Amino acid sequence: MQKTKKLTLTAIIAAITTLSSSIIYIPVGFAKVFPIQHLANVLSAVLLGPAYAVAQAFISSTLRNMLGTGSPFAYPGSMIGAFLAAYLYRKTKKIGFAALGEIIGTGILGALATYPIAVLLLGQKAAIFGFMPSFLISSFTGAILGFFFLRILLGRVQKVLE
Repeated sequence: MQKTKKLTLTAIIAAITTLSSSIIYIPVGFAKVFPIQHLANVLSAVLLGPAYAVAQAFISSTLRNMLGTGSPFAYPGSMIGAFLAAYLYRKTKKIGFAALGEIIGTGILGALATYPIAVLLLGQKAAIFGFMPSFLISSFTGAILGFFFLRILLGRVQKVLE
């Protein structure tokens, strides 16, 4: 895919993610559970690769924070998840591994990376594993949606090419 097309698709995915963030979210403690971000991460990981997936996650997180529909906790979770999803997809060429990368990257590693932000930057007391349940639920839901969306999308593209 050409660089211009990748940049355009990254911007479109980030825009859709940002727009839907004011409609589809669940506030859980300090964080806002937003499964559409995880769907977007899996989609970006498979269609665009690591750099564009991380860029999409960063742009979406920044816009959501600017619009008041996100929190600083969106950065580590979404960016680590997007990277790991893209990395595992690149190594295996399997959508399931992209979804697994998103769940592990956001649900576990992103949740752990959020702890210092809560304690050091925001001065909020938090248990080190306190973010993990909500991050895991959100990333699992979004990754599964992304998995099925891509299976349908790529299946239709393949049929058109045959």
